[in-house]
Amino acid sequence: MKTWMKRVASATCACVAAASLVACGAGAERTGGGGGESSVGVTDTSVKIGGHFPLTGVAAPGYSEIPVGHQAYYDYLNKKGGVNGRTIEFLARDDAYNPTNTSRVVNELVLKDQVFAIVGGLGTPTHSAVVDFLNSEKVPDLFVSSGSLAWGDAVQKKPFTFGWQPDYEVEGKIIGDWIKKNKPNAKVGLFLQADDLGADGEKGINQYIKNQVVQAVRYTPGNTDIGPQIAALQAAGADLVVGFNVPSYTALSQLGSLKLNYKPSWFYSNVGSDPALVGSLLARFSEGAVGNGGGMLDGVMTTSYVADPESVGDPWTDLWRTVWQESGQQGELTGYHVYGMAQAYTFVQALQAAGPEPTREGIVAAIEKVGAEFDGPGLAPLRFSKDNHLGMSGVRVAEIKNGALTSVTPVLVTGGGDTPITQDNSGADQDKPTANGIPDVPAAK
Repeated sequence: MKTWMKRVASATCACVAAASLVACGAGAERTGGGGGESSVGVTDTSVKIGGHFPLTGVAAPGYSEIPVGHQAYYDYLNKKGGVNGRTIEFLARDDAYNPTNTSRVVNELVLKDQVFAIVGGLGTPTHSAVVDFLNSEKVPDLFVSSGSLAWGDAVQKKPFTFGWQPDYEVEGKIIGDWIKKNKPNAKVGLFLQADDLGADGEKGINQYIKNQVVQAVRYTPGNTDIGPQIAALQAAGADLVVGFNVPSYTALSQLGSLKLNYKPSWFYSNVGSDPALVGSLLARFSEGAVGNGGGMLDGVMTTSYVADPESVGDPWTDLWRTVWQESGQQGELTGYHVYGMAQAYTFVQALQAAGPEPTREGIVAAIEKVGAEFDGPGLAPLRFSKDNHLGMSGVRVAEIKNGALTSVTPVLVTGGGDTPITQDNSGADQDKPTANGIPDVPAAK
């Protein structure tokens, strides 16, 4: 997230080769920031960014609300003058959670729409299809909506890519540690998406309770027949099932267990645990046989790393409600809207840190230099540095009660491998937004 300062456009626009991706027109598009750096997508009055999201398809429930949250915050920001006089134009494209579609829409965003950056691109299998392309084109690939380790474990290979949410290994470690301490006799089953979401989560869990895991099953996104997987967990005697899966498959796993009269305890990663959404999906998938309501997940364990939209008196939740109202959005504020707003807030911080002459290379350098210092809506501190592009460093464990989250632990932080789990004492969970709801990050020096 960086701040953009006005720059007087050159009177003459030199048309450059297509490979440079710089539009030629009316002197509005800035063709560079000096030293060959690229400011594609930046004009005197705007910054154009884009992202890919499942606006339709099996993963659309919930996830399609994330870009709505982004847009709400940018509308709120733009009404207050944008960032140093530049408004943010956000292009959200539908990939239906299909990697082939992701490649097509991201190519269009980069080559046709000529966005400055991709922000919040959603999904592990989908974003994996475009991450190499974005880095080869030197397009900032900021704050991927996925906790895959791939976004930060090979900075030299993906220098333009940054994660945002806690990675799945970190979350898996904290979940595994909690089970070891609180459910040491549980027979644990793992319900995993068959990609990095499941694999990285399993990697973290196994560091603590590998000897308690009696069965691990996987599903392929798009295949909604998960009856055999649930039956395998039941046959193995799993009495506590941990799910690293998207929301649709939380509903499907609950429905599958009901059909089999299988009643384990459940612990879902944050990815798939929105109570209201899962309740509505259960009602839809069961054709009304299961009632609609957030109470369907009462008693389920999960994690959190941003403020719950149901929180009372939380300054971030108060801001998101104000943003939602003032941006003119309709309907109820959800956790997915909050996720999008929080990401957008982080992007604005990065834009501010980029300084008065924003370039693609400059925003990457600024995040590496000062990104770990961003105050913001995340409960745990960010880990950004020149050597680490992974996002938040931890979560807190929570229980779903009456459709809302009740904290069970303080914010816990860790890193990859054998990094210990500790209570966060950085104060990140006590950060507060500015009075006007717009961050104020100085340009990185």
